[in-house]
Amino acid sequence: MKTRLKEAVALALRQCFDAETLISNEIPDFAIEVPNRSDHGDFAVNAAMLMARTEKKAPRQIAEILVAQLKEQQGLWDRVEIAGPGFINFFLSASCWHEALKQIYAQGAGFGKCDVGAGKRVQVEFVSANPTGPLHIGHGRGAATGDAVASVLQEAGFEVQREYYINDAGNQMDTLGRSIYLRYCQLQGQEVDFPEDCYQGDYIRDYAQQVLDGEGRRFLDMEEADAIAWFSREGGEAIRQGIDADLQQFGIRFDNWYSEQTLYDRDLVKQGIDALTRDGYTYEQDGAIWFRTTDFGDDKDRVLIRSNGATTYFASDVAYHREKYQRGFDIVIDVWGADHHGYVPRMKAVLAALGRNPEDLQIILVQLVNLLREGEQIAMSTRAGKFVTLKEVVDEVGRDACRFFFLMRRSDSQLDFDLELAKKQSTENPVYYVQYAHARVCSINRNAEESGVALLGGDEVKLEALTLPEELQLTKMMSRYPEVVASAALNYEPHKITFYLQELAAQFHSYYNQHRVIVDDVDVSQARLYLVNAVKQVVSSALTVLGVSAPEKM
Repeated sequence: MKTRLKEAVALALRQCFDAETLISNEIPDFAIEVPNRSDHGDFAVNAAMLMARTEKKAPRQIAEILVAQLKEQQGLWDRVEIAGPGFINFFLSASCWHEALKQIYAQGAGFGKCDVGAGKRVQVEFVSANPTGPLHIGHGRGAATGDAVASVLQEAGFEVQREYYINDAGNQMDTLGRSIYLRYCQLQGQEVDFPEDCYQGDYIRDYAQQVLDGEGRRFLDMEEADAIAWFSREGGEAIRQGIDADLQQFGIRFDNWYSEQTLYDRDLVKQGIDALTRDGYTYEQDGAIWFRTTDFGDDKDRVLIRSNGATTYFASDVAYHREKYQRGFDIVIDVWGADHHGYVPRMKAVLAALGRNPEDLQIILVQLVNLLREGEQIAMSTRAGKFVTLKEVVDEVGRDACRFFFLMRRSDSQLDFDLELAKKQSTENPVYYVQYAHARVCSINRNAEESGVALLGGDEVKLEALTLPEELQLTKMMSRYPEVVASAALNYEPHKITFYLQELAAQFHSYYNQHRVIVDDVDVSQARLYLVNAVKQVVSSALTVLGVSAPEKM
């Protein structure tokens, strides 16, 4: 609708102000916005405001000339008005909105898709939790966010890859191996001093028992270092497989699992450091190799190689991100916990040093979740073994509720997850309220079939029978969906889809509660049936983007 309106205004501008006689020599790139108040029209245009300075005319004077010309165009709007100092407000015709309704049917599941991405290759890396324990509820929010960002980008015409970065190199893996080994020894009756810095969760003991059951006592006869190395490798892989299983239960599948260790195996970490050194961005001090991140706005320089010769996690990240762009991605998106916010400037510095636009790397920060049970916050600590796993929450409230709740707020804002609310089968539960809109239309369809009312196509149904203001508002709301998708994609904000769904569901339920769909007048019944099935289609499409199901019965 905005596209058609923009074309009409541009035509009027060319007719009223011949481009060759414009002082600015060009038509301005004007904006079309939805006014905050419905009595100000369906859309507002600021073209006259933009032209005022260059044309040396008052905005209202330009607006009057434009409106006079626009009134010559028929069909798209009922009336055009000037507001304030020179805004032009458009009140579109009902027939125009009826055409928009037909477009939803014509495009079906494709309604909402757009091409703002123009095929750009985007990689979304998310979750990437250390393979040292099961995913907790905080990881779940990052998982839902990353997956929804990837989905909405695909809807907007980007080519997207989902990737999980496995932190399988470093001290945490040694600690994992030692933790399992010590539990293994305990299970065989040995007195063991279990350090506090080892992983304390029951899952460590459970895996040690699995090893004992399958491998017997053979690791007691092995050199301790060799045994710990085995437990690090095998234990890490077993936990990774468990993470994958939990994510698949959550509806998430990755296109690629990328091992940090392979960066070292392929010598990519050294190559990354060498590339920075060749360009003069590293220096040696106190026996360590430093990267001049302050040259690119970071608050201090960062160590790449410690004085003992060990590389830092940052060195791995340099190599990893350098390799991402070598794979041909135009944009790389990392979904991180909010506690990593201080890491953003140094990673932006990496891109600048590598000759990339720092905006080619987008960081989405995700706040932790306050999980509530009966009003009490549940304390969590992964190392202490006191945490609620993602699997436990999914098992309790269901995948749909879990994903929807994670996406009800901006990812960088605090989120209270009310377990009891998520389980309610009532309109108090936001995800139930939205899904019920879809199920309710399915129920209406069944009733219509029993009543002999057919769902007609757009060329057959008499949409002029939709005369209620609520029907027009529902149509306007649905027509906004493609724009919501585009905005959510370009701003990496999937919560906009969740907000939109709740508003659309609220309008639909309000309409349904006030007006019957199947009535004595056949034309009205068929038109209303057409309208509510459009709602069904849009709700289904938007829920699919969020990874939430659209049930036919509830």
